[in-house]
Amino acid sequence: MILEGIVSTQNSVGDINVAPMGPIVDEAMQSFVLRPFQTSTTYRNLKGHPFGVLHVVDDVLLLAKAAIGRLENTPPTFQAITIPGHVLKSACRWYEFKVESLDDTDERTRIEARVVHSGRLRDFFGFNRAKHAVLEASILATRIHILPADEILTQIDALRSPVDKTAGPNERAAFQLVDEFVQSSLSKGEVS
Repeated sequence: MILEGIVSTQNSVGDINVAPMGPIVDEAMQSFVLRPFQTSTTYRNLKGHPFGVLHVVDDVLLLAKAAIGRLENTPPTFQAITIPGHVLKSACRWYEFKVESLDDTDERTRIEARVVHSGRLRDFFGFNRAKHAVLEASILATRIHILPADEILTQIDALRSPVDKTAGPNERAAFQLVDEFVQSSLSKGEVS
């Protein structure tokens, strides 16, 4: 199963990168598989510094900003417990990991990671249709260079309804941010 979350990594000089990522996980959460594109900072960081933290979050505004490259600053973090890395203070729970293997023979790298420590900061907010809609819209925004424009617009329009019906202020702000990003990108011709 794929668990959508946020991965924090760092480069050789300690700069922190925060990126949404959907690793393939099992229920035990003792290991998982990441599949970043080789053009991503996450890939470069994990290749050079084989440690990171997978965060389970319910803040879709943070996730949306990270997905479309609109994080103005690194969110507040604290030092990971067992690895040279950082944990997001706003996470519900986190999984510190070490890269066990990295196969970059394909454009989308396969990184097998072993969890070396996990922690919990707070309860997950719970299910909300607007949060799921923002998550799906954010994923679409990262696929503008892959998917046809009409498919993206159709899906974004369908996702607008649950946001209109069930969103709080953060979900509305996140959806608007993603929608504006998609519209701007499509008008500039940044499509497949």
